[in-house]
Amino acid sequence: MKKYRLILLLLLLTHYANSQNKYEREYRIKKAQFPSAALELVQDKLQEARRIKFYRETDSAKVSYEAKFKKNRLWYSVEFNEQGILEDVEILIEEVDIPSETMQQIRDYLKESFTKYRIKRIQQQYPTSTEEPLEKTIKNAFQNLIIPNINYELVIAGKKEEGYLDYELLFGSDGSLKKIRKSLPPNYDHVLY
Repeated sequence: MKKYRLILLLLLLTHYANSQNKYEREYRIKKAQFPSAALELVQDKLQEARRIKFYRETDSAKVSYEAKFKKNRLWYSVEFNEQGILEDVEILIEEVDIPSETMQQIRDYLKESFTKYRIKRIQQQYPTSTEEPLEKTIKNAFQNLIIPNINYELVIAGKKEEGYLDYELLFGSDGSLKKIRKSLPPNYDHVLY
């Protein structure tokens, strides 16, 4: 019995250790391969959009779908789970778009945690919640509102003792850290040497 508990404990610990790394790959797909329920939800937002692209993401834990496009000079990314249920809406932003107190909290965390860092990408994230209808989440995102339940997702190149690595960090609207994961570099399987 003790042997089984030890094996179970080891399995749980290895799963926890692996969950801190982001093994995500993104593959471009055709519109016909995108979940129909997800397509129906964003169809009206795609009317005036440009550069519309559809992706399938495989993660170490799940599969998701993403529609990326440019609308009103903003880059949007709308993510759905495998069943076509909305997970979040993200907008590509710059540092100046984040409230100054929040950005200062984020900078303080980065200075404490890394000897050097470089911000590669910032996204303002509107996650879905059980308290708010999906339509309201979408409306808030496309109005680009600064509301208390948004998150900021940063992709950085950070230096620690072991050298430079890419990290994905998720901060709340107040600048508090919610999640950090090591990130693999983008997939360059299409490049021939």
